[in-house]
Amino acid sequence: MSEQDLLKSDITAYLARQAEKDTLRFITCGSVDDGKSTLIGRLLYESKLIFDDQLAVLDADSRKFGTQDGKFDFALLVDGLAAEREQGITIDVAYRYFTTDRRKFIVADTPGHEQYTRNMATGASTAALAIIMIDARKGVLAQTRRHAFIASLLGISHVVLAVNKMDLVDYAQDVFDAITSDFTALNEELGFAGIQPIPISALRGDNVLAASANTPWYDGPSLLTHLEEVDVSAATEAPLRLPVQYVIRPNQDFRGYAGRIAGGGVAAGEAVKILPSGQLAQVSSVHVGAQEQTSAQTGQSVTVT
Repeated sequence: MSEQDLLKSDITAYLARQAEKDTLRFITCGSVDDGKSTLIGRLLYESKLIFDDQLAVLDADSRKFGTQDGKFDFALLVDGLAAEREQGITIDVAYRYFTTDRRKFIVADTPGHEQYTRNMATGASTAALAIIMIDARKGVLAQTRRHAFIASLLGISHVVLAVNKMDLVDYAQDVFDAITSDFTALNEELGFAGIQPIPISALRGDNVLAASANTPWYDGPSLLTHLEEVDVSAATEAPLRLPVQYVIRPNQDFRGYAGRIAGGGVAAGEAVKILPSGQLAQVSSVHVGAQEQTSAQTGQSVTVT
């Protein structure tokens, strides 16, 4: 039974199936106007997670704010701030959730403008994979390099090189190959463990959910297929990365540092290094919710003392 049918007939079974799936957190990044928001909107739309009333609003907004001559502007499913719609850009990080039969996804749509680069770093801090968008007409730009460097710096090891707007270069293989070669050369400095180049058109849907007849020369996976199959488990074996979001001190005898583990794991008794000071400390206890545990792994929200 498909998930859509199960959702209609047995909500308890549907929720149980969702709980069994693993979750992939990823970001879309790259230079301004490379199509990041449009890609996420396309994924949400094709995943059948947009309700009829949302489609009606999208249709109205596309006529008012859209850039596609009245047709669905998928970027508007993500860009919700008034300033974003008026200017046609992404300013803040927008998080969206969707699911397929094989996996759950949390995606952070990050801004491409240089002045909002710090917001991109916020989105990347909890991601296990980055989709680096590149406009096929423009190639690898300075902001592309900047975002790739930040992703590498924050410990993201898996990258999808999404060469977007292939429809505007007549799906030319030589354009795709040249951009892939440029980024591969850049990766000698960055050291990403896995790079999957994919030629796409986020607007038209080429190679987003399924293979496109417009790129017969490409024999790799579609974007969604790769997202469903990519193994990011190595992220849990990496060094601990725990951005501290809050200091909990209910009384003078307890001081806990709370946050979500972005990489690696933590256990009571382990030595940790605090950045940027470089000071060393030892973890005395690990708390998940109200329960004290011996350890915690990537993706868990914890309090350590």
